[in-house]
Amino acid sequence: MMRAFTFLPAALVALLAPALAYAQDAAPTLDSGNTAWMLTSTALVLLMTIPGLALFYAGMVRKKNVLATMMQSFIITALVSVVWMVAGYSIAFGTGNAYFGDFSKFLLSDISIDSLNGTFPETVFVVFQMTFAIITPALITGAFAERMKFSAMLWFIGLWVLIVYAPICHWVWSSSGFLFNAGVLDYAGGTVVHINAGVAGLVCALVLRRRAGFGSENMAPYNLSLAVIGAALLWVGWFGFNAGSAVAADGRAGMAMLATQLGAAGATLSWIAAEWLVRGKPSVLGAVSGAVAGLVAITPASGFVLPGGALVIGLVAGVVCFWGATWLKKTLGYDDSLDAFGVHGIGGLVGALLTGVFAAQSVGGEAAVGLLEGNPGQVLTQAWGCLATIVWTAVASYVILKVIDLAIGLRVSPEQESEGLDISLHGERLQ
Repeated sequence: MMRAFTFLPAALVALLAPALAYAQDAAPTLDSGNTAWMLTSTALVLLMTIPGLALFYAGMVRKKNVLATMMQSFIITALVSVVWMVAGYSIAFGTGNAYFGDFSKFLLSDISIDSLNGTFPETVFVVFQMTFAIITPALITGAFAERMKFSAMLWFIGLWVLIVYAPICHWVWSSSGFLFNAGVLDYAGGTVVHINAGVAGLVCALVLRRRAGFGSENMAPYNLSLAVIGAALLWVGWFGFNAGSAVAADGRAGMAMLATQLGAAGATLSWIAAEWLVRGKPSVLGAVSGAVAGLVAITPASGFVLPGGALVIGLVAGVVCFWGATWLKKTLGYDDSLDAFGVHGIGGLVGALLTGVFAAQSVGGEAAVGLLEGNPGQVLTQAWGCLATIVWTAVASYVILKVIDLAIGLRVSPEQESEGLDISLHGERLQ
């Protein structure tokens, strides 16, 4: 009798083992908390472009170009949404090979209401990544503000998203991407978004050449209050950008949010400190530029670093981006109208490299061990990711621009530029 009772537990375990194993291997199920957070994050990232970036850039151009500048961010939101749905998402997140996705998700044909990305709907992931694809080319417009034809801008942005942005997104964030498998750490877009947009912006500024009157006419911003409102919206929206990249409502999302706030705050203070020292006064434009520089620099690091590392990254970025937007631009003589390269290109580079210094295993796991934790090789890995991004972005952007220039021309006429893009391109103006 006792032998029968001792046999029962072993028999039950044997009978239940397949069911237990199946439960462990079962596909993830929908998590309403994670879904709610990703819906919120997606809306926050869209807020960064419209109205955030639209107001930020519009506040820094001259009065005759305010509406045209806002129009660029607004129309890019519509254009890239369609381009992303048609092929961009498939190129970025299709399995493909190490360099390019595939067209298995062309027109989102295999995505249904029940499709999941981890523990939330894949439809939400599509739109979340769409908002990244929207803001990245919108950032580029700051480099060629006040001088590109509207038609040329549409062609450039549409082609750039498919040829430059989506493949680099695949390299870094797809499990089959070569930079992903090389161990490059980019939590929310240091290479994919900011270095990518910044370098493309610099190429645009060089190809289109300087604005008429650059260096001799007053290019002062028309309305800095718009820029402050835009920067504030960017700061708030950035929590969706970085904390949302955790793709879950968990402790890592909370750490990314804290890192984002500290990075932005540190860069704001260090930028105005540098400006105060060099120019004798801390400016409003300097404060908002510093905040954006800090947000840019902390983006690749936000899910990998501790609070102390985040603050240092912000402090360094504020000073280096101030140098890039003032001394470097003046010395080399290029007309990066709204400092797309000075803030996003240089800030993204600072953040990507310092991620390799401050990455902490306690935050990012075994793959995120930086220089300070005994892995100096991670800095070299980060540099490799930056270099690959810079080379492809620069070459491909240049070719796209030259093809468009041959086909329809890139730049408005001198008369249109003098009159202002608001009235000459859109038939409207501020009163």
